[in-house]
Amino acid sequence: MEHFTSDLCEVKFANGAQDGTFSGYGSIFGNVDSHGDVIEKGAFKESLRAWEAKGKLPPMLLQHGGFFGPVDDMLPIGKWNSMEENSKGLKVEGQLFALGTDRGQLIYEGMKAGSLDGLSIGYRAKKYTVGTKPTDPSRTLHEIDLVELSVVTFPSNDKATVGAVKSADIDALKTLSDFEDFLREAGGPRWTKNTARDFVGRLTKIARREAGGDLDVTGLLEGLRSTRKLISPNQA
Repeated sequence: MEHFTSDLCEVKFANGAQDGTFSGYGSIFGNVDSHGDVIEKGAFKESLRAWEAKGKLPPMLLQHGGFFGPVDDMLPIGKWNSMEENSKGLKVEGQLFALGTDRGQLIYEGMKAGSLDGLSIGYRAKKYTVGTKPTDPSRTLHEIDLVELSVVTFPSNDKATVGAVKSADIDALKTLSDFEDFLREAGGPRWTKNTARDFVGRLTKIARREAGGDLDVTGLLEGLRSTRKLISPNQA
């Protein structure tokens, strides 16, 4: 099962919603996720129809069930009351369980405070197109099997940025692929695979142009490492 997390997904509690009901978007159409995938409008249509035939909707989990965590992590934290596609994405409405318990109240307060501030789908890709150009998404998902929809925590650590990376980390980069992976990991979800590739490609062209086109691969990599002030402005 795969996961699609978008920093554009959101949850909102109505004013005075003491019963834990909330709404938001589990997925945004046309938005590239941290893996370079994009979901197109209509991708949920068949899956939602299949769930409707079962008389229920996908489970509401916390952090996708915690993967290999305790059994309690796999217990639903609430119930989705409605799911529908509109022009923006997958609009959902749900209600949290067990607000009278410590765990239920913690989740509720975390969501209201914005610490648990996102939604993320668990799915299986059924029909998709693989990108063929550097500017294309890694995959465009045309039809997916929606397995679950989780309340998740989005990274908000200010240190998870390119500017906080140590010089030694940059010196360890050996290939252009290393640079792309470095940017994606250091920059967080905002640095997609395509963004990192385009950045490195642009930097490569600049380095070769300034060297008069005579730069070999070793010299190119050294030139890229020497741009640490651009990649990591806090480093010398």
